[in-house]
Amino acid sequence: MLVMALGAVPGVMATPVAGWAKARPKHGEAVVELFTAQGCASCKEANKLAAKLADRPGLIVLTWAVDYWDYLGWKDTFAQPEFTLRQKAFARHLGPQDVYTPQVVVNGDAQVSGDDSAGVDTLIRAAGQSRRHSPPIRFLSSGHVRVGSGHAPAGRADVWLVRYDPREQDVEVKAGDNRGATVVHRNVVRQLVRLGAWRGQPVTFKTPDPTGPKLATVVLVQGARGGPILGEAETRSRKP
Repeated sequence: MLVMALGAVPGVMATPVAGWAKARPKHGEAVVELFTAQGCASCKEANKLAAKLADRPGLIVLTWAVDYWDYLGWKDTFAQPEFTLRQKAFARHLGPQDVYTPQVVVNGDAQVSGDDSAGVDTLIRAAGQSRRHSPPIRFLSSGHVRVGSGHAPAGRADVWLVRYDPREQDVEVKAGDNRGATVVHRNVVRQLVRLGAWRGQPVTFKTPDPTGPKLATVVLVQGARGGPILGEAETRSRKP
């Protein structure tokens, strides 16, 4: 397991481009987030586990590539600075105060090492047994998303749009600790945008266009500054 001390990393929001989706939302599922890096020697098994979980009904699995291991000699082909910032927000909320890879966070309120398959299963089962009062989330055909009424902890939550590539992608690493290895990826996040705040009252947000073709779209309602996930909905892009 690799560990990196918590510190400031510049954030850059993804640039929106064309296309949107017909609403086909899924609700009430556990959100499983893997923080990983192609330069992390212990991440290969965690990536394989995430790929298997991606096929399990009732889960939304997101693979976040972080950039803080690029210095080992290989620049991660999927990493973005804002993905590292997301992990750091979880670290402040959940502990430990250091970020590490591989890490799995389930529903934003529990974390475990990403190569601990039994531990990941335990968190998923616990998430399935918990009863969350999720706000309703509806995708509108006009390229908007609406979050309905509910309880916003501490008066405010953040609404995030996440787009990921559901395909399996194999990357041959040519330098660093994983030199010569092929790393499996599934559900790689390609776009992260904060849509705005939700304060418990119905609110509608304009959604940016996808940055690439055939991306799945997830909207998360999440406690502010890396808090627990209160609700989620998913749909698919119309772009070919």
